[in-house]
Amino acid sequence: MFVLNDGKLQIFCTFVAESHSDKTAMRFCILNYTIMSEVSYYSPEGLKKLKDELHQLEQVERPRVTQEIADARDKGDLSENAEYHAAKEEQSHLEFKIAKLKNVISSARIIDESQLDTSKVLIHSVVKLKNTTNKMEFTYTLVADSESDVKNGKLSVNSPIGKGLLGKEVGEIAEIQVPNGIMKFEIMDISR
Repeated sequence: MFVLNDGKLQIFCTFVAESHSDKTAMRFCILNYTIMSEVSYYSPEGLKKLKDELHQLEQVERPRVTQEIADARDKGDLSENAEYHAAKEEQSHLEFKIAKLKNVISSARIIDESQLDTSKVLIHSVVKLKNTTNKMEFTYTLVADSESDVKNGKLSVNSPIGKGLLGKEVGEIAEIQVPNGIMKFEIMDISR
């Protein structure tokens, strides 16, 4: 048995059988994984998007992959059937993605934005920033990881800039470590 644990995902593998043939030995293992949950905060739209994605995976993608496996199985010898092995691998990835998404949804919480303090930068804050070096102004909404979309002004609270802004107030300078150095942003405005 071995255990892989990276803090968010824990995989247990127990070897339950060995098969010996002429020159090969194969080990079969049962995988059991646990995804460590972290509470994440979402807007109602963001949570609906996650639930819609889960529905798509369970109701459309899972039956499609199951059918691909059945079709490949009908083609004969499974030991040399590349289509079968590819479909089984796709099924494995799909099931992992479904389990991960279910875990995210189960630990998701919807924020009542009317109850949030607008004097500090928090998740779902709309923050107007000014880069103190080049004087450019930006407006971002801080959101959960799965809702982030920088092109549309939605920045993850777990990104370097998002982390550097949390807890700051209007007028404060946020010094943020980014890959190419330290950037300084002045908090111009905070709203919901």
